[in-house]
Amino acid sequence: MTDQAIMKTHFPTLNLAGTGKVRDIYTVEPYLLIVATDRISAFDVVMPNPVPGKGKILTQMSAFWFKIMADIIPHHLISTDPTQYPDVCMPYRDALQGRSMLVKKAKPLAVECIVRGYLSGSGWKDYLRTGTVSGIRLPAGLKESSRLPEPIFTPSTKAPEGEHDMAISQKEMENIIGKDLTQALMDKSLAIYRRAASLAERTGIIIADTKMEFGILNDEPILIDELLTPDSSRFWPLDAYEAGKPQSSFDKQFLRDYLLSLHWDQKPPAPELPMPIIEKTAEKYREALEKITLLEKEKND
Repeated sequence: MTDQAIMKTHFPTLNLAGTGKVRDIYTVEPYLLIVATDRISAFDVVMPNPVPGKGKILTQMSAFWFKIMADIIPHHLISTDPTQYPDVCMPYRDALQGRSMLVKKAKPLAVECIVRGYLSGSGWKDYLRTGTVSGIRLPAGLKESSRLPEPIFTPSTKAPEGEHDMAISQKEMENIIGKDLTQALMDKSLAIYRRAASLAERTGIIIADTKMEFGILNDEPILIDELLTPDSSRFWPLDAYEAGKPQSSFDKQFLRDYLLSLHWDQKPPAPELPMPIIEKTAEKYREALEKITLLEKEKND
């Protein structure tokens, strides 16, 4: 039996601290409780229809990658097991099962850290226009979806819901959070991407690019939010990869492509999604999870 899709949570005895495009965040002192709903966004706009099971997939994948990257940088995750949460969460344990994380409180930084190993999306558009991505000069003659000689760090601002994130240069990031912290996050982000890309290729997935978020806890940076999910990354099937065109994917690019076929201005309200689009998107997310978690099975065998 398929789980009921959750568009938003309702936990009346918990303190709702905020809502993001996908996650509802509750304060459970001294921690935060992050609940991944089945909402899906595209072009920074939340769609009116949920994708059943998506929140559980995001939670499981993030937990997997946080563990894999813990020696590169600490993360905020304490537990994904509701039986280990504070007692105030007990009435909601069934709803929290599989789609929630108890995390440490950190001060989020006002930038997003994006690493690109391949030329796609807004990076491809920038390259066509200027020969650069976020101020980084790239070799001439690259094609759409080309693998870059080395992964590049291309940060962005964090826009409020309904507004678009804006690409910024490394220098602009330094002006926002400081030079030393920018350098540290760039180094950590590149290290995380390189490890993830190498591991994912063993399961038949190319991680073309990914977005990470960091916060400050005890004056040190830690990973927060989600990590290396189909919401925050472009996942391509390795066996179908061919530079020079858009790629099939295990992420929400399928949804973006559908929306681009409509006469929609990419501003709220978003159009209703047909059931075949919802089902196909859910299928792609599940396939990504199944492939990535092969790494866990491989480690345990």
